[in-house]
Amino acid sequence: MNSGKKVSFLTLGCKVNQYDSDAMRTLFIRNGYTQAGEDEDADVYVVNTCSVTSIGDRKSRQMVRRIRRAHPSAIIAVAGCYAQLAPEVFEKMGDVDVIVGVQNRSHIVDYVEEAMGRTDRKPLNETVDIMKVDHFENMSVDVSGEVRTRAFVKVQEGCDNYCTFCIIPYARGKLKSRLQKDAVDEIRKLAAQGYREVVLTGIHLGNYGKDLHDGTSLATLVAELVKIPNLLRIRLGSVESVELSEDLISIMQNAPKVCRHLHLPIQSGSDAVLKGMNRHYRLPQFKKLISELRAKVPGIALTTDLIVGFPGETEENFQETLETLREIRFSGIHVFPYSRRTGTPAASYPNQVTNEVKKERVHRVQELEKEIALDYRKQFMGRVVHVLAEEIKDGFFEGLSDEYIRVSIRDSHIERGKMYPVRIDTITEDGLSGVLAEEE
Repeated sequence: MNSGKKVSFLTLGCKVNQYDSDAMRTLFIRNGYTQAGEDEDADVYVVNTCSVTSIGDRKSRQMVRRIRRAHPSAIIAVAGCYAQLAPEVFEKMGDVDVIVGVQNRSHIVDYVEEAMGRTDRKPLNETVDIMKVDHFENMSVDVSGEVRTRAFVKVQEGCDNYCTFCIIPYARGKLKSRLQKDAVDEIRKLAAQGYREVVLTGIHLGNYGKDLHDGTSLATLVAELVKIPNLLRIRLGSVESVELSEDLISIMQNAPKVCRHLHLPIQSGSDAVLKGMNRHYRLPQFKKLISELRAKVPGIALTTDLIVGFPGETEENFQETLETLREIRFSGIHVFPYSRRTGTPAASYPNQVTNEVKKERVHRVQELEKEIALDYRKQFMGRVVHVLAEEIKDGFFEGLSDEYIRVSIRDSHIERGKMYPVRIDTITEDGLSGVLAEEE
């Protein structure tokens, strides 16, 4: 019945949202829809919203309004964190037909088709009380016909940490893990379809399996994935430092397929600020873990997230953070200004930092990050790194090294989806460049 109908997806926010969009797109395609090309009109637009900052909220609303102006008769559905947290905003806008939030997305095609059959424009609000949901909504991605090499796979949903700055536990609900068998089955299919690297993602990935009470953990999942023969690489998304198990570190030591790269969010380099954030570690503990990791997994790359301008963060606290960053020397830092989120404890804290100060602190961290990241890349000059060829840029294939560095391979005999040893001879603005090397 949907032959010829086209669907278009617009995704804001994180890699988890990107996976959710791909899974919903799969459902539409299985029901006879086709993906609209970049310049094609669609019958259905799905906006997967983000609410991690107020900017995400605003962009989500702007996107809906822009689609409605350009496509007055199309069906517009909203999903994701902002739709979950504030469905009434989308109801009042008058531009949205379907609201699904972060649950019941497996029924999105049914909701869209119900909306198509209605004569009024009253939106279908299918959001549920996410705090009462205790099971992982298992959806999968069908990538047949696509030519990509790296797949993001969501294995976990929700978060139990309740950092005082973060709205996401209220949007995504409590910890929910995907059954290990379901995750392994999907990744095995992706590998059979030509994907060579898988990135495990989740809202609170380090606690994967904790709610299943059957011995499942991130380490047991990775151990199973290592056995998939045509999967060349397994990369972990963001993991909280306090959740890194000895078993997982041991696998990273002994399984070459597991990338020597971890993203460990520090959020602040000041203990006073970490306490206000309700982070579950202090700096001595964090620094000790970093030292142990570097000793046990030589050459491991460590990247991080950082928030500046948290309420009450003084210049002295910020200087402590800069000193911490200089000491730890992450290979990459994602820095964000604190965003005041209504409904979180920190939104009502005294001593809110001005936007001007936040902006200036972001800039200072970015300048330091450039310096440290450049120093980090310099150590690869003359060395061989292994690169999974992904896409052509400026005439040459490029891809990521094990250490999460973008590398350009200056050779014409390269095939997408293959792993190559590359001898580094050039440091670029945001990565490295080199030529094919003999295997070492």
